[in-house]
Amino acid sequence: MEADWDELAIVQLPPPGPHHPASKVATFAFDTSQELLWTGNEYGRVTSFFGPSLERYTSYRAHATGEGGVKQFLFTEKGILSVSTKSVHYSIRRGLTQWHLTSNEFHDLHCMNFTSKGTREILVAGCQESMFKIDVDKGVITDTLTAEAHYTIMKRAGQYLCAATNTGGIHILDSGTLAVIKVFDGHTGSINDMDAKGDFLATCGWSPRQQYGFMLDPFTNVFSLKTLKQLPPIPFHTGAAFVRMHPRMSTTSIIASQNGQMQVIDLMNPDSANLRQLNMYDAFLTGFEMAPSGEAFALSDSSCHIHLWGSPSKVHFPEYGNQTDFADAAIPPPNMDWAPDTPLSSVGMPYYKEPLLSSWPSHLIYEVGAPPSKIDSAILNSMNRTDIGFFAKNPRTKRRYQVEDTRQADRAADSLTAPKFLSEKARAAQSSGEGDAKTVETIETLTDMHLDDVTRRDVPAMYGNVEIKYSKFGVDDFDFAYYNQTSYSGLETHIANSYANPLLQLCRFTPMIRNLALRHTASPCLYEACLLCELGFLIDMLEKAAGLNCQASNFLKTFSGLSNAMSLNLLEEMAPNVALATMIQAFNRFLLDKVSEEFRRMMPNPNGPTLMDQVLETQARASMRCAQCANETVRGGKTFVNELIYPAKHVVKNSRGPRPTFSQILKASIERQDQTRGWCNKCNRYQQMVQRKTIQALPGVLMLNAAVQSHEAKLLWSIPNWLPQEIGIIVDQGQFYCFEGQDLKLHLQRGVFNIMVYELIGVVADINSGVHQKPHLVATINTAPSSCEPTEDRWHLFNDFLVRPIPKEEALRFEPSWKLPSVLTFQLKAARHSIDDSWKEHLDTQILYRWWSSNPEPPDTKFKLLDASTEVPNPGYPVAIDAEFIRLQAEEIEVKADGTRETIRPDRKGLARVSVCRGAGERAGLPFIDDYIAVAEPVVDYLTAWSGISPGDLDRNTSSHALVGLKHAYKKLWLLLNLGCVFVGHSLANDFRTINIHVPKKQVVDTVDLFFKPSLHRKLNLKFLAWCVLKEKIQEDTHDSIEDATTALKLWRKYEEFVDAGVLEEMLNDIYAKGREVGFRAPGSGNGKEKPQGGSTGRDTPEPVAADKLGQTTPARKPNFGRVNFRSPMR
Repeated sequence: MEADWDELAIVQLPPPGPHHPASKVATFAFDTSQELLWTGNEYGRVTSFFGPSLERYTSYRAHATGEGGVKQFLFTEKGILSVSTKSVHYSIRRGLTQWHLTSNEFHDLHCMNFTSKGTREILVAGCQESMFKIDVDKGVITDTLTAEAHYTIMKRAGQYLCAATNTGGIHILDSGTLAVIKVFDGHTGSINDMDAKGDFLATCGWSPRQQYGFMLDPFTNVFSLKTLKQLPPIPFHTGAAFVRMHPRMSTTSIIASQNGQMQVIDLMNPDSANLRQLNMYDAFLTGFEMAPSGEAFALSDSSCHIHLWGSPSKVHFPEYGNQTDFADAAIPPPNMDWAPDTPLSSVGMPYYKEPLLSSWPSHLIYEVGAPPSKIDSAILNSMNRTDIGFFAKNPRTKRRYQVEDTRQADRAADSLTAPKFLSEKARAAQSSGEGDAKTVETIETLTDMHLDDVTRRDVPAMYGNVEIKYSKFGVDDFDFAYYNQTSYSGLETHIANSYANPLLQLCRFTPMIRNLALRHTASPCLYEACLLCELGFLIDMLEKAAGLNCQASNFLKTFSGLSNAMSLNLLEEMAPNVALATMIQAFNRFLLDKVSEEFRRMMPNPNGPTLMDQVLETQARASMRCAQCANETVRGGKTFVNELIYPAKHVVKNSRGPRPTFSQILKASIERQDQTRGWCNKCNRYQQMVQRKTIQALPGVLMLNAAVQSHEAKLLWSIPNWLPQEIGIIVDQGQFYCFEGQDLKLHLQRGVFNIMVYELIGVVADINSGVHQKPHLVATINTAPSSCEPTEDRWHLFNDFLVRPIPKEEALRFEPSWKLPSVLTFQLKAARHSIDDSWKEHLDTQILYRWWSSNPEPPDTKFKLLDASTEVPNPGYPVAIDAEFIRLQAEEIEVKADGTRETIRPDRKGLARVSVCRGAGERAGLPFIDDYIAVAEPVVDYLTAWSGISPGDLDRNTSSHALVGLKHAYKKLWLLLNLGCVFVGHSLANDFRTINIHVPKKQVVDTVDLFFKPSLHRKLNLKFLAWCVLKEKIQEDTHDSIEDATTALKLWRKYEEFVDAGVLEEMLNDIYAKGREVGFRAPGSGNGKEKPQGGSTGRDTPEPVAADKLGQTTPARKPNFGRVNFRSPMR
């Protein structure tokens, strides 16, 4: 304490509510890494103050009011821990909850501190018989221990945990084993305050006095943690209430009394004391805390004030502080000077995102004329040549002057057959010399198939089952563009439980669900089995793909791994006899309930309503009234999905009265009223009960299960235009009204009631194509509400990877024989075009800067995490990537009678290892991600010779590598993608497809395309390019993803050098010439372990040989993943 120390600030904690007095300070502490002072009040609220002026920073409810005050704080690099009597809370410094832990075994917790594992684990104790070890990363109790005593304060110094008991004793615990190794008798009453630093422990406490009860002892006890012996106490005649060891002077302590007297004393020289007196007026001290830097201290008094003292010129809280995050300041709109003489040309021309009026819409373009009729083969075979043409005898197969409908005849021949493979089209174009004109096949061969006659009952071809065909080049040879010429991506079907594809597309085009899913995905959620995160990943992939085919493999894998999904008959392979319509409706209920729970899990207050609840939850009160005694019981209720119920048979078939409208069916379904037998408390017996729901509030998105089972319900849906595109709902004092059509327009014109208008987003329909095709699900979706700019309604059919525009009439037309609705989605019309992409600016990137494994981190020369202060990935930053895979499921092959083989379903691979290296800067080539992915399911083939992965490498019990979950590794790549990084690698298309991520072309540098001459129709493998271009030998013993990634980075550097020098074409000719001499294989590659060419893909992933030929051991890995020491080729 220097002479210029003064009182810098005084603050009060906010009261618990209006017209309440200020709340008392239960505990407070200085942050160890930021300029923050954290306080907790007696109601469980945590409030932080920033800087010397103690400006309000964050405030959040950490513990329930009934649990009493906050007892203690602990700080980690990522967040702040707080404890109350019955819970432990962990949140980031901005207030967002990481986890909140409660347990039936928590009765009276008081204190906590870190164990020997550092900030990864804490020990929590209190005035109860048990102590608990808690994993800070996961927020779970890892061990329960028996406490030797009831502990009230816990401090850590070196290898010891010093715990004060409620009887005045001090227990010295080993921080590793948590065993008591020494017991001191401190005070005869109880300990009021305690601190430990270095080799010393100091305590203040109470002792009983005759006639006066308990009084503070006039001394401070001092103990040596080096010798575990008690030292002479330090006298303090006014009563020692608080003691703190100086953070930077190991033998100096500060003792304070309740009346404000302070004494700064050297424990090794107690005779030289420095006394100070604070003017407390009519209050007394209730707390004392020293900043980690030693340049400030804080006091709390009985008047609910916090006093900050320090030197105005030197005050700072932590020894080495990190920057504190603040909200971005709003950017004001630019000022524009406008005057009558301002030239209009200064405004500039607008940028048109939509077609101009001069671009005729498709529905106004008509086909004129008809194709010529085909000439009979009998005529062609008997034609004779003349001067003006040909003549032949009339075979008289048609009447004279008969007109043929040649266009209809052409249509009748159309059917939904698979297109030619891309390789077949390329060969055909090359042989015919006709270029692309003959090879372009699109879904327009199916155009408007019989849609002109909307009453026909035959199934149009576009509704048929679509199936992926596989050539020897794999799925990449399949022409997905044949089925989709739109900017909206479809989903592939060869994955288990892909029946969910239409509902996932419906969620992607519902803006309110889409926004919250992406917002959650950008949060720090690291739960492995989080469907909401996977839904956000899938939506982001579909939007980035913009028409290219995608697959929901990660989502469906996570969904299939949920235990309750099997018990609810939601898995196709486990419930083969369950109808798809029933299954998709059950999946709809399950999905919405699951995403609501997962969204709530990341909220600061998990018990309160969330934004997801406002979007999905219908709030209602259910009343049950006894038909005998009229006794009524009311309970609250909520539902995410409303199921439609239909009137009785005689109501639908009554030809005299009007048939019920959709709005009437919806009102009866939401306000469901039925009779059942139940227990009446008043009658004390089972009685007939009348159950009725009273709606309190409706969500932003109305999800409906059509539940079409009866013939009468099918008749209602077959009525043309029975399903309205807009409905209006009024909820007023428990009354529910629903309108459509003219009634809705009249209410909107009158404007008397607050009417909520919902618009139809889309329908999941059950298609029963016929006896030769299995039933399947499709979605008809209006894509206009999910666009950023206002636009006209545009309906599309999503039949897995077949996507095409259709008229609204066709989208909303249903046929009892083959097309019936299963799930309907309505959204508030006010939310139309509400696309929120602010999540891109709030990505939680902490996962990139932290070592997540319990294994030690590799040396800095071989691996170095990104530095959060100097190496933040930004748009355009290059990163080198390579991944290794294992085979989880063998391919299914059908051998035909003629001996030919046809692939029914390809093999399923899983990500085993992914490595990402820096692509620029001083550390270019040094990896910052090298994750091995833990696998829980059986592995068919480790592909050791090509992946470098051997049995045991991916097992958490036996692996020596840094194992993480699939989502953990995936999220790192997803963050780099959305941060704008450029991925450099070799044949990345296959890697990205198996990882299940879509990277736009502008963010990919693929060396297999850089060193490729299209005219030669051969792509080169990485090992050959390394030998030929870089003069290096790679993959000599086994494959290493870090080695492959850095090699691709070097090849990119060479490519840029060739381009800069203007010799690229000559170098490519030399490379191909040398390749022909050696068979495009690097010398020394004939050891059986080289990856052979897979067609023309250039990827080093062959059809692997049998495992018994390879053995089950992994060859020694070449230790070559240090820094590469080259400049970035980015220009």
